[in-house]
Amino acid sequence: MTRPPKAGVEPRPEIATELRDAFISTWGGEPLIFRAPGRVNLIGEHTDYNDGFVLPIALQYSTWVAIARRDDRRVRFRSQTVQKTAEFDLDEVDPLPRHDWTDYVRGLAWVLEAAGNHLVGADMLIDSEIPIGSGLSSSAAIEMATGYGMLTLAGAAIDLDALATAGQRTENVFIGVRSGIMDEYASCHGVAGHAILLDCRDLATRLVPVGTDTRFVVANSMVRHAHTASEYNTRRDECETGVVTLASVLPGIRALRDVSLAELEASETLLDPVIFRRCRHVVTENARALRAADVLEAGDQAGFGALMVQSHESLRDDYEVSCAELDLLVETALGIDGALGARMTGGGFGGCAISLVRQDAVERFSAILAEKYEHSTGIAPTMIVAEAGPGVGPGPDGLGFDR
Repeated sequence: MTRPPKAGVEPRPEIATELRDAFISTWGGEPLIFRAPGRVNLIGEHTDYNDGFVLPIALQYSTWVAIARRDDRRVRFRSQTVQKTAEFDLDEVDPLPRHDWTDYVRGLAWVLEAAGNHLVGADMLIDSEIPIGSGLSSSAAIEMATGYGMLTLAGAAIDLDALATAGQRTENVFIGVRSGIMDEYASCHGVAGHAILLDCRDLATRLVPVGTDTRFVVANSMVRHAHTASEYNTRRDECETGVVTLASVLPGIRALRDVSLAELEASETLLDPVIFRRCRHVVTENARALRAADVLEAGDQAGFGALMVQSHESLRDDYEVSCAELDLLVETALGIDGALGARMTGGGFGGCAISLVRQDAVERFSAILAEKYEHSTGIAPTMIVAEAGPGVGPGPDGLGFDR
């Protein structure tokens, strides 16, 4: 006998109205409303900072911002999620990170100003449907939503590629996480009903329909191990070490994206065994991402599911960014009728696992997976059925976004 899983964070159609009313109560005046979605990556993990290929979708869950112009250069902002308020001055020289959620707003404003955008003071109220720390990119969503809002108030032309790049620079330079551009790009460029095959070197894209006979079920492990950021940066260092060594026999390579599996295997003796495994994951994951886009577009759901399983095994064994809880979710999911594939998704060391499930089996699958995971760990996971939604943009109330 199964029971329904613990509910996940559900999209809230009323959030824009509630945020507007709360803004008026908190700051006064009539705000503009903007929103930016989280994302889930279907396949192509830890390839973006190696100039590789990824296949994310923007989610139906968003971070929302209500924003109004001030007459000075101060920015005041409050998060309804954490119930905290902060402020800063746009004229502050070389601001230092505070190592909390405010860095995503402060850092992005600093990066946008440094890029030549003359921002204006603003009051902001922020709320989110995206569970924080789940690996669904709540950080990129807050960057893109507030960035879009600040640029709009300043009357600046909005280049979505430039906005995504500014978000990545915020993470890399201001916050200190050496991430790639996938999260911000997906949040900016999401298209309903489609995944985005993104070439992270030149930002070339191909839209891939996700199909209607299956669903992507995302299970949040509800754990986030403390060493995530440092291990993430270590993996990037390891990849760069591999590139330096391989360049001695493969002149002209710039990143692991430029290396074939045959070339890598021929050079195995040159590499430390750990570095070789890290490189092997990236090289094979790039090939899987490209193949996955083809089979998904062709409607080969079983083929896509098999690639998901291969991806998880590589992330677990070669890249070593999985954890016991994610492995349990994946192994359990693959044993439930209706599942065609499963893998961890996101940076790893906690967060979410994603499963490809036949549409007619989604409800039963979700209930069984949640029950088995809670029985084994004592932790009740949150579950969502991911839908590919639109990217960043204005909110409702006549501003051009139909919720």
